[in-house]
Amino acid sequence: MSRIATMWLLLFAAVSVPAAAAPRGPVSEIVLDATTGQVLDEDNADRARAPASLAKMMTLLIAFEAMDNGTLKPGTMIRMTPAGERQQPSRLGLRRGRSLRLDAALRAVAVISANDVAVALGDHLAGSERAFVTQMNARARGIGMTSTTFGNATGLAPSAGRTTARDMAVLARHLIRAEAKHYRLFGTRAITWEGRRRENHNKLLGKVAGMDGLKTGYTVEAGFNLAASAKRGARRVIVVVMGAPSGSERDLLVANLMEVGFSEPRLRRPRR
Repeated sequence: MSRIATMWLLLFAAVSVPAAAAPRGPVSEIVLDATTGQVLDEDNADRARAPASLAKMMTLLIAFEAMDNGTLKPGTMIRMTPAGERQQPSRLGLRRGRSLRLDAALRAVAVISANDVAVALGDHLAGSERAFVTQMNARARGIGMTSTTFGNATGLAPSAGRTTARDMAVLARHLIRAEAKHYRLFGTRAITWEGRRRENHNKLLGKVAGMDGLKTGYTVEAGFNLAASAKRGARRVIVVVMGAPSGSERDLLVANLMEVGFSEPRLRRPRR
């Protein structure tokens, strides 16, 4: 962590999240100006890592693009497939053969990281998750993610694939810039399904000034991940942290790095 980030650590009280088994290796971090693409701060940004649920940003990007070209509409019904029903939590809990509207499916993936719905989306769009992963990897190459290979639609182990914090920042920036009308979905605070309110996994929404998305992720292999973005005035900053040992440490580091991104240039760590 940079010295400036450490300074900001004292200025933010994060919501505590229970710790879990820490992954091996150092944490990866990157801070990006969303408008220019300039890297404002980085550390281990090119270290190969498991994506966990950050992979769902690509799943959602492909769905957004299908809406843009008319292949999908908000009212399109997404049928839960056997492969989707078999997924591990986090899940919406829709049983195979039942359907939900696309707009509800997108919220479930973006807000509660529903693995069952992510796979059902992939099955709907490509016929199978394997075919959908081919689309994911082709799209990753198309937007400049040079160090990423997705293995499934969810980011779940053991076939999640590999990525880097830098590539996830590229994906986040593309979503913000190319899919502005859909980006606000990531800022949804909660969804209600079958009478139960389920909160967004990103606990920094409403706690860090200007933060309005994107996506959390966790597996034992990956550690705790978060790709986040905030806008203050005319500026927007993207922060990606991957491999943190606990949710609370991840959230605190993201909050600190967001302040680094919005700080004066003279206060930032010199680029190596």
